[in-house]
Amino acid sequence: MPDELFIDTNILMYAHDLDAGRKHEKAKKLVADLWRSAPFPWLSVQVLQELVAGMSRKKVPFSEVQETVEDYAHWRVVENTLETLKAAVTEMKRWQLSFWDAHILAAARKAGVSRIWSEDFVDGREYSGIQVVNPLKSSRN
Repeated sequence: MPDELFIDTNILMYAHDLDAGRKHEKAKKLVADLWRSAPFPWLSVQVLQELVAGMSRKKVPFSEVQETVEDYAHWRVVENTLETLKAAVTEMKRWQLSFWDAHILAAARKAGVSRIWSEDFVDGREYSGIQVVNPLKSSRN
């Protein structure tokens, strides 16, 4: 159910990376399905920042990067705040995560979701009520 879902950067990046082969095709379909869902899933400003950086590294034209960010801004977005930063530090220590993954987890927790779609976390791992699913690997969504 999309209202319980947080999307990590890598899923969006694969959806736009024409060089990603099978991952591109799968992510593109998953994201297209999310565009048809209501309500839209959650993401964070961090996810959008990382998407801009990734698309820029791939030499995607600025106009396409800008349009992509403006499109995803229609989804439900968790803002970067001092509160989220502090929560990320707590998650980082508790779960022994990188800061960036801990910040994703903190934003997902702030959104109140029960699932994160990500390739970066361990597929199937649960973080106190939030389960990570790698939809590029798994048939679960």
